[in-house]
Amino acid sequence: MSLTSPVVSPVPHAEPGRDCPLCPRLVALRQVCRAEHPDWWNGPVSGYGDPAARIVLIGLAPGMRGANRTGRPFTGDYAGDLLFATLDKFGLSRGQYAARIDDGVELVDCAILTSVKCLPPQNKPIPDEIRTCRQFLQAGVEGLPRARIFIALGRIAHQSALKVLGGRPGQARFGHLAEHAMPGGRILLDSYHCSRYNTNTGRLTTAMFEAVFARACTLRDELEPA
Repeated sequence: MSLTSPVVSPVPHAEPGRDCPLCPRLVALRQVCRAEHPDWWNGPVSGYGDPAARIVLIGLAPGMRGANRTGRPFTGDYAGDLLFATLDKFGLSRGQYAARIDDGVELVDCAILTSVKCLPPQNKPIPDEIRTCRQFLQAGVEGLPRARIFIALGRIAHQSALKVLGGRPGQARFGHLAEHAMPGGRILLDSYHCSRYNTNTGRLTTAMFEAVFARACTLRDELEPA
């Protein structure tokens, strides 16, 4: 397997090495996955998208059979089906998503970063892992100078985004479609995560998810008209 990321990061200097040693629990799981699935990516997952993006999605962490397998955020599992269909609907991607890194999909005016770069056990990173990985999220955000609208997918992403963007947690509580003004004229929007659990339980519907992106595009165009 190649030792370089299967996708080109919009901020290459913000990415950890494939054998990043910083979180022992995540390293241990990575080693197990490499032994059991040697044909998977099984490493920190790079950001993905347009270096000139004005809209940035901040996710949680790679999914076992999604990004941890393929090496591209939200690619290969159910969450990606809803996300990429929504990106396509709002003109934030081009090409036909086929849940593979070679499907040719490109993001347009949009980039994807994650709060945690590596697969966590049970999809639940612990606080120390979130804090440790925040340096990479910070560098990713700082490396996207045109970004003004940030969409946090879930509560953990919301909390990480607040810290990176300089917001005050007590004044910006997470809530679906909640909108928070950040320093520097940036805006943080919240969404429930597009996980299978949230959609199967009805916590998140397609219409609810699309409403977040509709608002993001409206805000983008108000801040910087075409």
